[in-house]
Parts: sequence; structure tokens; C-alpha cells
Amino acid sequence: MAIETALPLLRGKKVFVAGIANEHSIAFGCAKAFRELGAELAITYLNEKSKAYVAPLAEQLEAPIFLPLDVSQPGQLEAVFEQITQQWGRLDAIVHSIAFAPKDDLQGGLVNCSAEGFATAMDISCHSFIRMARLAAPLMDEGGAMFAMSYHGATEVVPNYNVMGPVKAALESACRYLAYELGPRKIRVHAISPGPLKTRAASGLKDFDLLLNEAVERAPIGELVDIMDVGFTCAFLAMPYARRLTGSTVYVDGGVNIMAWSGDNPVAHRCG
Repeated sequence: MAIETALPLLRGKKVFVAGIANEHSIAFGCAKAFRELGAELAITYLNEKSKAYVAPLAEQLEAPIFLPLDVSQPGQLEAVFEQITQQWGRLDAIVHSIAFAPKDDLQGGLVNCSAEGFATAMDISCHSFIRMARLAAPLMDEGGAMFAMSYHGATEVVPNYNVMGPVKAALESACRYLAYELGPRKIRVHAISPGPLKTRAASGLKDFDLLLNEAVERAPIGELVDIMDVGFTCAFLAMPYARRLTGSTVYVDGGVNIMAWSGDNPVAHRCG
């Protein structure tokens, strides 16, 4: 069934979304929001195992480009952009929602993280966005928008977030530098920092349910955010209405990030 676009504010725009694993993925919320506003989508899946989960979503979103992408495999990212170039010849926005750290390095604390694990986490979670930006920029000859998914653990200590804290800090810094370098080409770059969400990636964090409960208690709005909240934030930032905004870390967390610690639970202070 075709998706109805009540307010097709992004009709005709071409958007590449990387990182959909299933219907709970932040990347799926982003893709769905862009599609509901009229954009056409290029969507990728990690491997043949994940294809079974992502293919029905790509069909639901009427994505004309659907390709495999494992950013750790040489040539796959370039192959995706070659297909986008051949089929569309341009891009208006990209969404990078890819992160990974080896389990032992993620769960063992930062002090015990191996050099190899740190390098893997940095390459997949951060440098792949830089590579993506380099390939996307030539296709944004009329300007565009780029988004990468971060988390408040980049700027505050979140217990059990471990190596991903420094990695996300690097990703946010990369967004600022890319915003500076690509600004003269009218390409805007933002890091998006959602509050805790029940995604497959988050399930690897110890005591994640505690983070969710604390977020609800501390959020001024009093509710958890969902993937569509994140998606519509990206969609808005891709519109001409946001044409003077770039280089920001945009929190989509119900206001949790503004709250100072109160109470006896240190996790409440640090999970924002």
C-alpha cells in the first residue's frame, strides 16, 4: 500500500538512510518520517541475515534503492553511492545511524578496552560517517543536510556506556568540523542526540532499563521519545526552514539533558 503524504514538504527530495536493522531502529523512524513528507529513499541492510527484516520495511517505504552495506567491508559504501549516482544523480540528505563496538570491549569498561576494539568502534561508528560525507557531498550540488546519531554519553558519563562515550564525542566533533568544511557548499551537518530508546543496539548496554526509567522520571515532558520523534527532527532540519542551522548537537530527549542531578542515585545524574 502506498504511503499517504498529507504534507509533502519534501516531495522529490532524495534521501539516503543507513542503519535500519528492524522496525524499532532509529534509522527506520528517520526513513519513515522522510517518506511521509514526500521524500524518495535509498535504504541499506547490513547482511543477508538482516535483509529478511529490512526488506519488508523498504517495500513499505517504497524505496527504489535497496542495497547491502557493511561499512567495515571495503568497497561496499562506494558501491551504494555509485548506484545512487547512476539512478538519481543527486542527494538532498543522508542519515547515518550506524554504531558498533565488540562486545567484550563495550562491556569491559573503557580502561580494559583493547586497541583493536577501540579502533573498530571508531571506524564503524565515526569514521564511516566522514567517508559517507565525502561521497555524498559531490551529489549535493544544490546544498543538503547530513545527520549522524549520537547520545548524551558523548558529553556526560553514562554508566556502562564505556567506549562508546569517547567514540560518540569524536562523532559530534566530526559533525562540527564537517559543518565548517561543507558550509560554503550549502551543506549542513548535525549530530542528533536521542534520549534512551528501546533499540537492538541499546540492548547491549547493562542496566538499560534503569536508563529508561530514569529518563521518564527526569524528563520535563514526562515521556520517553520514540523513533518518529527523532525522524521528524531530522526531516525538519533538512527543510529550507532550517537553512541557517548547522553544526549543532540536537537533543531529542524530552528535555532530559537540561536537568541537573537531584536525589541519591548517581545514575540519575549521568544517564541524561
